[in-house]
Amino acid sequence: MILSPKTKRNISRIIPFGVIWLVLGWVNLFSQESVKHDQNLNQTGAINVTLEVFVFASIAVTVVGLLVGAIEVVWMGKLFRKKSFLQKIGYKVVFYTFFLLVVIFITFPIAAVVELHSSPLNPIIWERFSNFLISIEFASTLVSISFSLFVSLFYSEISENIGHGVLMNFFTGKYHKPTEEKRIFLFSDMKSSTTIAEQLGHIKYFELLREYYSDFSDAIIRHSGEVYQYIGDEIVISWKYEDGIKNNNCINCFFAMRKDLRKRADRYISSFGVVPTFKAGLHVGKVTTGEIGALKKEIVFTGDVLNTTARIQSLCNQYDVEVIASENLIKSLHFDIQFQIESLETVLLKGKEEKMELFTVTSTSPPEELK
Repeated sequence: MILSPKTKRNISRIIPFGVIWLVLGWVNLFSQESVKHDQNLNQTGAINVTLEVFVFASIAVTVVGLLVGAIEVVWMGKLFRKKSFLQKIGYKVVFYTFFLLVVIFITFPIAAVVELHSSPLNPIIWERFSNFLISIEFASTLVSISFSLFVSLFYSEISENIGHGVLMNFFTGKYHKPTEEKRIFLFSDMKSSTTIAEQLGHIKYFELLREYYSDFSDAIIRHSGEVYQYIGDEIVISWKYEDGIKNNNCINCFFAMRKDLRKRADRYISSFGVVPTFKAGLHVGKVTTGEIGALKKEIVFTGDVLNTTARIQSLCNQYDVEVIASENLIKSLHFDIQFQIESLETVLLKGKEEKMELFTVTSTSPPEELK
């Protein structure tokens, strides 16, 4: 079974939730056992940690963490995308309060069954459960689970704001030292953005930009792209070389982005009175990647390939085309009858010593057939 880039991305975002809950669950379990043994407590509502209970508890907290992750990534993130931070917190507190109570009501009796090697119908199980609900152990469990939830949701918000891939790279220290990589870049720029901004005003134009970038997200994810930067009305998308050439992801991403904007034309007309369009330039080459900054760290790419891609994109108006790709990139891709490749000109770009042949790409398939 081959997983789509979107599914792989969601899985990679969900797994850290399970890890967070497992680690914090172990810390809490160790702390509670230390207190119980130091004070020689004999709580009738407590679960004694045997090997079987430890294994069950580890599996249970990991599953709960993964469930929280799946809820956040697949549902909550989209449901509250346009809500303010305080509104998000309010709705999530209400939802997860009920969620955590359900988790406790399910897992405690099962843990008691595992410890006593007994049937769920045994009255002792439910007597212990009722004692647990009025014990300090219950309050302690609520606090520990709430803390695990807080940490995992905090991770979720940070990941959403700076990007999951960037966050993981910071954690792993992948780019702590400069690394050379071969990458593909797509520079996309909104057409007539100055005119649109003057027509709409600053606030309305900002709202349009937010919708515009949001509508690109699904196409970028489906084609394994990574958003490197938002610069005003320009978005810079990057691929590792292998990911970008696989299934022509980098060029397919452009057409998928264009298709998604066209599908939402009526909504843009209704909300803003205009349908944004864009032009793009694509190029491939080596860059140096690493962490940089003192007051605020970022993972940045440096290299001539970025300047060249920007200059290629700037030529779209001159040639009256929507997309221009460099000769180096075109040679790396494997086109079928879905695409028509046309040479524009061999030019000497500003700052370059050698001429470069440029190409435009058009799709021969109807828009509805593009994926």
